[in-house]
Amino acid sequence: MNDFQYQVEQFADLRILRYRIPGFEQLPLKQKQYIYYLSQAALAGRDIIWDQNNEYNLWLRKCLDTLYQTVDPADAAYEDLTVFYKRVLFSNGLHHHYSTTKLKPSFTAQKLKAWIQNLSEEQLKQLNCNSCEALFERMEMLLFNEQYMAKRVCQDEHQDIVVASANNFYKEVTQKEAEQFYSQQIDKEDKQPVSYGLNSRLVKQDGELKEEKWCIGGMYSQALQQIVYWLQQAAGVCENAQQKIVIHHLCEYYQSGDLSMFDAYSIEWLKEQEGQVDFINGFIEVYGDPLGFKATWESLVNIIDQPETDKASVISANAQWFEDHSPVMEEHRKAKVTGVSMKVINAIMLGGDCYPASPLGINLPNAEWMREVHGSKSVSLNNISEAYEMASLTSGVIEEFACTPEELSLHKKYGALADHLHTHLHECVGHGSGRLEQGVRSDDLKAYSSVIEEARADLFGLYFMADPKMLELNLVPHMDVAKAQYNSYIRNGLMVQLARISEGANIEQTHMRNRQLIASWVFEQGSASGVIEKVTRENKTYYKINDYEQLRQLFGALLKEVQRIKSQGDYEAARQLVESYGVKVNPDIHQEVLVRYGQLNVAPYAGFINPKLEPVTDASGQIVDVKVSYKEGFIEQMLRYNREYSTIQA
Repeated sequence: MNDFQYQVEQFADLRILRYRIPGFEQLPLKQKQYIYYLSQAALAGRDIIWDQNNEYNLWLRKCLDTLYQTVDPADAAYEDLTVFYKRVLFSNGLHHHYSTTKLKPSFTAQKLKAWIQNLSEEQLKQLNCNSCEALFERMEMLLFNEQYMAKRVCQDEHQDIVVASANNFYKEVTQKEAEQFYSQQIDKEDKQPVSYGLNSRLVKQDGELKEEKWCIGGMYSQALQQIVYWLQQAAGVCENAQQKIVIHHLCEYYQSGDLSMFDAYSIEWLKEQEGQVDFINGFIEVYGDPLGFKATWESLVNIIDQPETDKASVISANAQWFEDHSPVMEEHRKAKVTGVSMKVINAIMLGGDCYPASPLGINLPNAEWMREVHGSKSVSLNNISEAYEMASLTSGVIEEFACTPEELSLHKKYGALADHLHTHLHECVGHGSGRLEQGVRSDDLKAYSSVIEEARADLFGLYFMADPKMLELNLVPHMDVAKAQYNSYIRNGLMVQLARISEGANIEQTHMRNRQLIASWVFEQGSASGVIEKVTRENKTYYKINDYEQLRQLFGALLKEVQRIKSQGDYEAARQLVESYGVKVNPDIHQEVLVRYGQLNVAPYAGFINPKLEPVTDASGQIVDVKVSYKEGFIEQMLRYNREYSTIQA
């Protein structure tokens, strides 16, 4: 694998990478079969995330695919069409996967009209249009009207964030109506509540609000039937009895839509700790809903990286120590930490909201009471991190934005290790830490719940990275690892990440808000004493950390406040903190970053092509082997997925 090419191509603001699966060829047949069936289940739900992101996405994908296959490649604007189609494919729809703003084509409306006029009657019929004029009118509204469905997720506190969001979680419903609907359902006395609204669309029909459940027999039925079919195949070749129980509960949940069954599945999933292969499949993360109720569908199939897990598991083994020594208020610590596990894994198949852009780490389940009672699973995706690192070695970004040669040297020596350790701490003991006061629910923070939770986990990791306990546990060779991460976090939070948003825009994405919130708050608090210094050299801005220990104390102080906000459900304090530090962008710094980053010719976002798993069958159709191939290109894979995993009528 020495000749393995991590970066495949680059277009617009995107880099397309590959990840490899170490040791797949040596796995026993039964494991390969299990992985293959789970991977099919991961791909079978692809159309769900497209429809969740916007009600017109599947139709638009079909339109763009028709044009891509029809327009003459010799056309001067064909490359513009190709790039736009690739961007839509990457984002699982019309809105940017990260900023959630609507993608803008570089071809003109006039060119679009000319292309459409060359379509046949049969093609128009397949696109549910009876004339070229009707098709153009619909596509022009979607692609060229900047005000129409402008953002998939609106977080502007001055707007109705439900009405202003272009996702498909609500229909003819206002923010006030949605909040009232769920506040009436939630029983504040219930200490183990289901995740209300997690797997449904809220609509208004004849003046009445009702939920359209995402289950077999309900919304997304055909896709979910395919997922269940492949899960049931996987149940026949799983590694142990507990995995079979997990799959059984998940299938029952998909069949019924009963959220209590989702909780039962999650608890059984937590119990499964023995198998090498694990998976995520379901409606899980709520970042795509501005109110934090509705979950996007996602899937990940993975296999444990045992050597790396052995190193990382020391964190979960010491979870109680981290909790006891957290700088938060004593009443906000868990008296007894239970069921916290940490594994390092290698991804095998990404699906839904995990594809093509993949997370680096995952901590589940999300329900706060379940974490407190049953614990959590944390995973770090080793081969995904490896792909990012290998592809970025020659980007020049660190060289451009690091303030001093010492900062650059620290990054080259410890940057990868520091980032891995912070991810481990964030996912395992960060998300798994703390407790709510009696009567408080995590959704009391409403639209600010997700960013407060991510800030809490990041701060937990940042605070403990610089603790001597890291040396004692043999997690780092030197405390300079923490310095490397502190440099990186401040550099990214105050500058580098701004390359990801357009000039004049506010920050909307949860993780970006979280990072700027933390970096801006500690910079403001420590500026008078020079903890972090703003340096200008040759008309370029840099940030230099002068006192790492004082910076650690500031991280601890902010962690204490963020945990208080969450534990007490202090919505107003959450709003003030996020809006004051996490949303607005310094326009001068932003413009400077865009210029400096642009000169590097490096796309700020990256995502992945999945390996292709190819079953080998005998004369009876039985799978006798599964081969892995890394040859498929981005557009090739996307077009194949369009053909093979189209389960929802556009």
